[in-house]
Amino acid sequence: MKPVVTASDLEKVAQNGEIAITPDTLITPLAREEAERRGITFRVVTSQAREPSSGAALKAAPAESSARIVAIGADHGGFELKEQLKGYLRDWGYSFLDLGTDSAAAVDYPDFAEAVGRTVARGDAWLGVVLDSAGIGSSIAANKVPGVRAALCYDRATARNSREHNDANVLTLGAKLISQEAAREILAVWLSTPFAGGRHQRRVDKIRSIEERSAKK
Repeated sequence: MKPVVTASDLEKVAQNGEIAITPDTLITPLAREEAERRGITFRVVTSQAREPSSGAALKAAPAESSARIVAIGADHGGFELKEQLKGYLRDWGYSFLDLGTDSAAAVDYPDFAEAVGRTVARGDAWLGVVLDSAGIGSSIAANKVPGVRAALCYDRATARNSREHNDANVLTLGAKLISQEAAREILAVWLSTPFAGGRHQRRVDKIRSIEERSAKK
């Protein structure tokens, strides 16, 4: 399992500080930019030699991620970015289900948002990702599927918040509104952030309750 360092992992590292990484660590482009801006260096060590006090902890993919499947889909506006994100998922050790589309020919985003949402809701995938040009329509469509909590994210903060506070299980991205590097960073943070539970569990339970009451009408 390859660990991933994102820019958020460098927030607690001092100016001109150092962070220890293993030889197989993946460093996102935004993390490299942040490190260069603040003079932070990466020291490569073996996993046995790595000292927890050397810097921020690496944010690795979940321990069982090799057995976890991410469903991913996109319309024509998100097709190109979908293909790029599939490569990152593979590099990070995740399996994925590509639910289309398979070209840049015009198609309708609700079809792919529904396909990803139903795959996640059935339990055939751990989490889902849907892309269109703006990400808004896919989020609306995916959230019509019972059991789906889709979140449109556009930076690290929204990615982290949607998982930590809302237990989001589908990520939507606007392929025409963010760069490839930003999308990769968002996806890395989103996949590696666990649900915090606690007071947030009560609120997620209320979301489920709204869904259940609506289904009975």
